[in-house]
Amino acid sequence: MSDDIIITTTNDLPGYEIVEVYGEVFGLIVRARNAFSNIGASFRTIAGGEVKGYTKLLSESRIHATDRLKDAARERGANAVLAMRFDCNEIGDIMSEVAAYGTAVTVRRVA
Repeated sequence: MSDDIIITTTNDLPGYEIVEVYGEVFGLIVRARNAFSNIGASFRTIAGGEVKGYTKLLSESRIHATDRLKDAARERGANAVLAMRFDCNEIGDIMSEVAAYGTAVTVRRVA
């Protein structure tokens, strides 16, 4: 992982100008949930409260998806991703999908 790719949720980057647009890029991860977490989550829906196992799973998944987004941007020749968003879905009640996506661009600092 490298920090050479700037990621922002905004449509522009103050102090920079966009010099090239490469288009949409994404990073995707699908992770299976462990059966014991599912049982614990079922109890939490009755009793209430945070399901820490799922919180950790989704937090780590966002980090992995963002790393893959950076890799995809780098492969296109970009040095930044604008308008980054996350999308999360469940697959068959046993897996979680997290996608990070945005527009790959090359930016240059304005003098």
